[in-house]
Amino acid sequence: MKRGNSTFYSDWSQNSEIGGTCRPFPIIFALMVTFLSGCDLIKMKVNNAEGDADRTAAARANGSYLYKDELVGIIAPGTPPQDSARLVEAYIDNWIRKQLLIQEASRKIDINEAQVERKILDYRYSIIAYEYQTFYIKQHLDTAVSYDEIEKYYKANIDNFILKQNIVQGTFIKVPKNAPRTGKIKELIFSTREKDENELKSYCLSFSVAYHISGANWIAFDDLVKNSPLVEIPNKIQFLKSNPYFETSDDNYLYFLRVRQYRILDNISPLEFVMDDIKNIILNKRKVELAKQLEDEVYKYALDQNEFEIYN
Repeated sequence: MKRGNSTFYSDWSQNSEIGGTCRPFPIIFALMVTFLSGCDLIKMKVNNAEGDADRTAAARANGSYLYKDELVGIIAPGTPPQDSARLVEAYIDNWIRKQLLIQEASRKIDINEAQVERKILDYRYSIIAYEYQTFYIKQHLDTAVSYDEIEKYYKANIDNFILKQNIVQGTFIKVPKNAPRTGKIKELIFSTREKDENELKSYCLSFSVAYHISGANWIAFDDLVKNSPLVEIPNKIQFLKSNPYFETSDDNYLYFLRVRQYRILDNISPLEFVMDDIKNIILNKRKVELAKQLEDEVYKYALDQNEFEIYN
């Protein structure tokens, strides 16, 4: 071989709750783009065996031809020649594979070409609509979300915020055994003086391999103690209940853990732990509403202007 539609807001809406935060439609859009690229490469109608005499062919797959003028635009301006050649080669190889696959399918199964064309048009319209809706939403979306809005949503949907992991507010420090003044670390961890807290932060910056100093932020316990012997604790729930402070070591490091508060999996998550998730949910709902608003506005304007008719 020589080498040479309105589904936008419904899909979004179905995934606007916790556990599916705000990202499925971009994935669907990417899949549609991939499909359409494949459709562009496939080209259901087979040219005659001679190809188009007025055009220069870049590749052939049985009776189908890919012409050089169809390669225009696939390389971004300024792309180095070596990279350009690689991208063109990959494009051509992909075109050949798609052509051979569709030709094999045509021989083995009955293909309703009219139905395929309708689907292609439907995907095309969906992508165009998506592009415009994205532009409209960007122009109109209010991205400010107040604490009261977040709290209201949290209380109204409290059962959706069940913890799937143990979380803590705590301090964790990992230092080499040969680090200086390790005997003072516990004292600094328990101190409530701002001076001592600053000294602990300075110490960690200078000598620790990893650290997390407790604040109002909640963190998954497994994330807090990763790369330490504490990861291997068999019963972490019992450990958290029994050990507000814990020290351990291995061959090279000392580990210091203070747990100020904890929440156990399968219980209700603290609001602070899910605030970002809730903010994304609220913003996503606004996007859905704006997408629907745009469709309604376009429809109402067209109706008022008598721009469409439905015939019996």
